[in-house]
Amino acid sequence: MAEHGQAGAVADPIAGSPVYPGGSRVNERGHLEIAGCDVVELAEEFGTPAYIYAEADMRARARAYRSAFESSRGGYEVLFASKSLPCTAAYRLFAEEGLSVDVASGGELHMALQAGFDPARIHMHGNNKSDEEILFAARSGVGHLILDSFDEIERCERLLEAPQDVLIRVTPGIKPSTHTYVQTGQLDSKFGFGLEDGLAAKAIERVLASDLLNLTGLHAHIGSQIFELEPYTLAIRALGELAGGWCRIVNVGGGLGIAYTAEDEPPSVEAYAEVKLRGVAEVFGEDVRVLVEPGRSLVGNAGVTAYRVGTVKEIPSIRTYVAVDGGMSDNLRPMLYGSRYEALIADRAAESAGSPATIAGMHCESGDIIVRDAMLASPAVGDVLVTPATGAYGYAMASNYNGVPRPPVLFCRDGDARVVVRRETYEDLTARDV
Repeated sequence: MAEHGQAGAVADPIAGSPVYPGGSRVNERGHLEIAGCDVVELAEEFGTPAYIYAEADMRARARAYRSAFESSRGGYEVLFASKSLPCTAAYRLFAEEGLSVDVASGGELHMALQAGFDPARIHMHGNNKSDEEILFAARSGVGHLILDSFDEIERCERLLEAPQDVLIRVTPGIKPSTHTYVQTGQLDSKFGFGLEDGLAAKAIERVLASDLLNLTGLHAHIGSQIFELEPYTLAIRALGELAGGWCRIVNVGGGLGIAYTAEDEPPSVEAYAEVKLRGVAEVFGEDVRVLVEPGRSLVGNAGVTAYRVGTVKEIPSIRTYVAVDGGMSDNLRPMLYGSRYEALIADRAAESAGSPATIAGMHCESGDIIVRDAMLASPAVGDVLVTPATGAYGYAMASNYNGVPRPPVLFCRDGDARVVVRRETYEDLTARDV
């Protein structure tokens, strides 16, 4: 990377922000800097759009989780919920940090194995696992299959060639305050066995009678992007109704929310851990192994997306549109969930924001809006525009809509940037055609 020029001291509204990766700042040129890398220079070198991650920030979050749960007397595992960032480099990083991993498909299992995860630390989810996925998981030696339906129980008994440790996924009837699309613990859910309707108890009885399925515990996940901790306590108490001597593991899911804007104030990892550890100890006893599945809170604030402004269109007395070279193909969350983000002109990161502008994507959809009424510093054609807190579910949900190649993934550390997923090309778009 080129040496930064000296432009004098600048005010720094980025340093210490919960929205940006730890260590982010405004550098001497007035540019946004992440992990020692000038984002404007990254855009010049690697092009836009691009997903940019601070590697040290991801590692620090993994270590914070391990530290917060290490007081568990019965042991613990922190599982990287890999659907949040399913790229091999992320799997490898979290394996190096001593985490386990939650996979929800054969593809995620393949990447976890390729990245070097010990199969015993891989936990296989999915509400409709195929025969091939069940066999792949079992033959790979995964630590647990998480059973989700009676059909799956029968499928496992037909397919398995040796005994397999399993957990039963329970829908405990708890509905947290979050978007309906990421609520998963209510009775009316496609996931798991219901508690209120007695199906979870029947599933336990069915699995305990199996010669191939070794039931070791329970699993419950009530949703994602959660700020209130009380629902976790209620979910653990609900699970306690099913406990028996066979229950040596309780997986209490993930779901801890993150700051998408400066106004968001999610609980700390320490507070989250304290609630879950205390709840499990009170209901199941102190010798039960506690599992948690963070995803968003490991990678969400560790990553940003960089775009290039291509058009600034002012509609007098109505709205100013700032169009960038990406959109719903690299971040579907605003269109899917109505998610709110901040935005910043990386070239003038310390400049005071002026009047509001709506950041529009490049796709042929009126709904392709990344941020409505973002406060930006005099946006102009050619600027590098950044949306922070896009480290989770941006890359994971990326598509080729309108024939747009998917962006690269960059990991940055101590001023050096490396490509861990290359940018797709037009040739990639036709490579699978027959």
